[in-house]
Formats: sequence, structure tokens, C-alpha cells
Amino acid sequence: MSFLQSDAFRGWRNSLAAGKMRAMKSRLSPDAVISSVQPEDFPRVVEVWEASVRATHDFVTEDDIQFFRPLVRTGLPKVARLACVRDKRGDVVGFVGVNGANVDMLFVAPICMGQGIGRQLLTHAIAAFGAETLDVNEQNPQAVGFYLRMGFEVVGRSELDDFGKPYPLLHMRLGGSAARAMFLNLAT
Repeated sequence: MSFLQSDAFRGWRNSLAAGKMRAMKSRLSPDAVISSVQPEDFPRVVEVWEASVRATHDFVTEDDIQFFRPLVRTGLPKVARLACVRDKRGDVVGFVGVNGANVDMLFVAPICMGQGIGRQLLTHAIAAFGAETLDVNEQNPQAVGFYLRMGFEVVGRSELDDFGKPYPLLHMRLGGSAARAMFLNLAT
């Protein structure tokens, strides 16, 4: 086991993150506004993606992070609809990408998790972009629980991810009309 996987590192990272969280909370507006992701935001979006993956996808190897990083960067211009939440300085702290009716990506900076940004972005994706489906890594119970709480239901499973890697995916769909109505009410 490397130091980065050790309990000592995780404890240090958590105490550091707690200090950063306090600082970040002062930079977030209580009524954070959704805005479009611009091409000049792409480097920051990739940083948020990587930090989020490292914080929540402990099953992903370092080699795979290195494999996916350039794919995320080059794939961003191909995402039909990208939206983000910014802090008071204008830095992206969370983003969502939607193609068709599918949420292809939703990531929040670790120091901003638990503040409603993911909920705000998902609500926007559903209400503004018509998102109804998504895939989530089965090995990420925090994300699976979030989507279940948000009204999504598991409708299928794949043993491998879209790149043939051993990261099982749960295919999810927004539940019935009651769930859709909830999002439309939240968005207004």
C-alpha cells in the first residue's frame, strides 16, 4: 500500500480539506448561480474532475486517471450542454455535462461537496436540459445514493465501463412524473 492509500494520508487530507472547506465556504455565494462553461474554463473543469475522482473514486487506479484526463479535456468541447457553479472569484467549483437526455458528467470540487452544488447542477440538467438518464460507477456508493435520493432508479447494469475497464456501471433513469415534477418545481 502506498502512502497515498494509507490512513495517515487520508487523515492528513481530511484535516487539510476541513480548513480549505472553511475558506471555500466564505467564497461561495449562498445563492450560487448556474452559468455556462466556456472554453477558457476547460483547464479548471479538468482540475475539478480530477480532484473529485480522487476524492470519491478510490477504486480507480492512478494509471486510469492518467488515461482519462486527456479524454476528459478533449471531450469537453463535444459535450452538447455544459453548465457550472462558480465561487465568488468566478472559479468553477462544480459542473454538469449533458448530451441528449443523458447526464454524461457531474463533478463537484471535494472542498465544496455537501453544500448542495450537485443537487443544484442536477436540477438544472433536468429542468433546463431535459436530462432523464445517467450512468454511475457502481463502486461509488456516495454517488449512487445521491442519484437514488434525487429520484433516479436503476434500470440496468454493465460489468465494464464504456472503455472496457472493470468499473461496473449502473444505468439510471429519472423516476416517474412525480420525480420530474419535483425537479421542475425546484428549478422555478
